[in-house]
Amino acid sequence: MKYLLIAVAIATTAAVAQAHAANVGVSVSVGQPGFYGQIDIGGYPQPRVIYQQPMVVREVPRDRPPIYLRVPPGYANHWEKHCREYNACGERVYFVQDNWYKNEYAPRYQQGRRDHRDDARDEHRDEHRDDRHDNRDNREHGREQ
Repeated sequence: MKYLLIAVAIATTAAVAQAHAANVGVSVSVGQPGFYGQIDIGGYPQPRVIYQQPMVVREVPRDRPPIYLRVPPGYANHWEKHCREYNACGERVYFVQDNWYKNEYAPRYQQGRRDHRDDARDEHRDEHRDDRHDNRDNREHGREQ
């Protein structure tokens, strides 16, 4: 009996630990290898798509532009089962090819983010430099900040 209680306790502990492990979230953003979801085609080259016609699960108003998605392998083949995950059942959807995403979109997207961060860092550095210069001028003229 004692061994049975120990076995049940161990099994319960393992099940709880496994449930907690399953709830661990990982954040992956656009441009990273594990990202799946909508991408903004904006100023990017025309994407290579899996199907030439957009996938539609429900009737869609024609005045809305289609959306471009990167989805895991097999999702496009059974889109009606997965469209809710992407809030795209009532949209015209083009699935971008994985090679296009990895070789063209993601590198260009990441470069744009680096350029934006560099610009923001340079702007902040220039503002900080101006503040130091203004404070030095004020001290030289007897005005403390």
